[in-house]
Amino acid sequence: MANKQKKKRTKRYQGADAKVTTPSVVRVSAEERSRFKEWWIVYGQLVRIFGTIAGIIFVIILLAIGIIGLL
Repeated sequence: MANKQKKKRTKRYQGADAKVTTPSVVRVSAEERSRFKEWWIVYGQLVRIFGTIAGIIFVIILLAIGIIGLL
């Protein structure tokens, strides 16, 4: 025979020794951005990744041209 589980207490304690919860205040500040700054925030990471890849490819091409020039 399985033991019946005891119900958990869901009622909040309201006595003198109850834990007092202070309301949390969330401060939000707005910043006025230009259209370019807004675009950069959205797509900046992609631009940096593609720029890095393009730079690496450019260096590889320069090295290949230099090696071919030595032959």
